[in-house]
Amino acid sequence: MIKKTCLSLIIGLLCLTNVAAESVFVTLENDNALAIVDPIAGKLIKTIPIGQRPRGIAISPDYKYLYIATSDDNTIKIIDTVSFKELGHLPSGKDPETFALNPAGNRVYVSNEDDSLVTVIDVDKKKAIKQIKVGVEPEGITVSPDNRWLVSASETTNMVHWIDTKTNNIIENSLVDPRPRAVSFTADSQQLWVSSEMAGSVMVLDANKQQLLKTIKFEISGITADKIQPVGVVIDKDRHRAYVALGPANRVAVINAQSFEVEKILLVGQRVWNLAFSPDQKRLYTTNGTSNDISIIDLDSQTVTKSIAVGTYPWGVAVKP
Repeated sequence: MIKKTCLSLIIGLLCLTNVAAESVFVTLENDNALAIVDPIAGKLIKTIPIGQRPRGIAISPDYKYLYIATSDDNTIKIIDTVSFKELGHLPSGKDPETFALNPAGNRVYVSNEDDSLVTVIDVDKKKAIKQIKVGVEPEGITVSPDNRWLVSASETTNMVHWIDTKTNNIIENSLVDPRPRAVSFTADSQQLWVSSEMAGSVMVLDANKQQLLKTIKFEISGITADKIQPVGVVIDKDRHRAYVALGPANRVAVINAQSFEVEKILLVGQRVWNLAFSPDQKRLYTTNGTSNDISIIDLDSQTVTKSIAVGTYPWGVAVKP
């Protein structure tokens, strides 16, 4: 009995150690820095200088490297996730803001908003291999989990461009609601969710037919429609729920990803921009630009459990287990 009790305690301690090892990385646009947060302890661990105006951020599939777009440096920096040393940089083109990493981690696709281009980068060679002409002001960008599609959203053209990842050519264009901001595929690559900042909506598209399935609108008691500006979108791996950051409405919408009905509206920090799941998808992290914090949402209870001050104008977020 004693041996079983000891074994249980050891297993429990190991589990706690694994959980506590989780790190949340947040780009701080106005501080020119990266914040490292322990979400389990609920505290900011440290902040490190990272470059001029950091925004977009992604983590490699093996969790060894962070890729951070430092817009005013006109580059994407490669950062070691243990030492936080800069290991190199990628030729992103002018003023990178958002970018997408493919599932294999060997291609980076960058939105060049000022030039109406998407730059394709070979990560291993650290070389730009193609620039794709897209619509005006491309921002939202994503790669489907099956690596079939690269999708770029052009804010002024009000369009998403379906790009074949094998040829880097545009195959189809879909008109969407005004000023599309973020694009996100479901884990099965069957649907594309597109947020529209000006229309206050999210459009769900069939990824095989590139056709509209549903337009989701948002209403919040006491909040005027002009404050409801959807930005970041994420969908859980089982396609049970989707979560949408509603910008200056200071809320995150919880959507049933089967029926497309809005189930709940959660109050978070001010001007919520971007979202990221914990690796086990038990928590959701939000960057709140003007309250200078992140919110932690417990996804089992669908409640906001904590806010953590991180620095000035948090923008992008990535998570390491």
